[in-house]
Amino acid sequence: MSHRAITWLAWSLAGLSLTMAAASVALYIASGSMQPPSNWGTAGASGVLIYVLPFLAFPLVGALIASNRPKNPIGWICLAIGIIWMIVPISTSYGVYGLVARPGSVPFPAAIGSLAEWIWVPAVGLLGIYLILLFPDGRLPSRRWRPVAWLSGAVIILVSAGFALSPGPMEGLLGIRNPFGLEKYPWVADATLGVVLLLPLCILVSAVSLVLRFLRSGGEEREQIKWLAFAASILGLGFFSYVIPANILPDDAGGVDRLWVNLLEDAVTLSFAGVPVAVGIAILRYRLFDIDIIIRRTLVYSVLTLMLGLVYIGCILLSRTLIAPLTGGSELAIVASTLAIAALFNPLRRRIQNVIDKRFYRRKYDAAKVLAAFGTTVRDETDLDALTNEMLRVVDATMQPEHVSLWLRESGLKAVEHSQKRVDDTR
Repeated sequence: MSHRAITWLAWSLAGLSLTMAAASVALYIASGSMQPPSNWGTAGASGVLIYVLPFLAFPLVGALIASNRPKNPIGWICLAIGIIWMIVPISTSYGVYGLVARPGSVPFPAAIGSLAEWIWVPAVGLLGIYLILLFPDGRLPSRRWRPVAWLSGAVIILVSAGFALSPGPMEGLLGIRNPFGLEKYPWVADATLGVVLLLPLCILVSAVSLVLRFLRSGGEEREQIKWLAFAASILGLGFFSYVIPANILPDDAGGVDRLWVNLLEDAVTLSFAGVPVAVGIAILRYRLFDIDIIIRRTLVYSVLTLMLGLVYIGCILLSRTLIAPLTGGSELAIVASTLAIAALFNPLRRRIQNVIDKRFYRRKYDAAKVLAAFGTTVRDETDLDALTNEMLRVVDATMQPEHVSLWLRESGLKAVEHSQKRVDDTR
């Protein structure tokens, strides 16, 4: 197939995803209040947009990768994830529209609506298993991972078939029974729930493969893996971050209500877009090596936000138990805690920066310290031989070359070479 045909195919599939997304939003709005209530995010018309928009990044990035790197299956996997995921909202909205909002207005509403009960399984499998297992070059880490790939495929097929054939009411269609459910075999649903436990296990094994690939890799491949790991970490931190306001704080604690929890859940959903963006940057190698700076700053401000958030929550809970019963209100404590956070911001940020540099960027941290000390030596040292030796030592400590040579031009045309060979520190 020619490059032009491949490009046309890739962007046609991306356009199909965009069309399906627009159709799902239109059907959702047409169904109106007949849509089942959602227990995640703000729901409503904005909720369906938040559910759809981040996953549009998969087909767009997939088309970009597939048109530029057609032999790398990562681009086609992203395209498949985008198309399959768009089937979930459009099938649910189609079913609600044809069964509840305007019964009989569209053909096969129950059959098409039932797709949402199982079509999410291959989307999750492609995203959580094969995208990780084949990243970044589209090949398995080694032949020993072939059984994992085959087992994962079998699990995805079995779970999809199990949910598609499970009898009983469908969650997304207001309790309407599954038209493809095997009513005479109720054990299918129980067996499916048992097999579905293998899905997160396969995802975990795929994550282990990426870690092993990272440890064995070097240079550009290691930087590529860092991009995907960074996006996945942001997504994971997002899932854990909403647990505190949702399950620890009461609804009226410091003004934290269900709206803020729903907004945080929406932010977690939107963070899914970071995965395909990171994959696109890694595969296409666009400003690839800036990832270390991004990771370091993200670590600093994530830890800083977490610590300041814990301080604020502690102040709010303390005010509810100690100050509020005495003063009849907690406004003074809230103002005091806000001022305390403002005062702690810069000192705490500098401390966290130093700790992270020492722990995760030790070589860069030591190099910065060595160069700073050398700058002081240059200002104070007058002995040329001592300064030369110190410069050789600094170059060896910061850049770690195999051999260092320094040529100093003296009076006339005479030049003197000073050199030394690096001795590895085996401590």
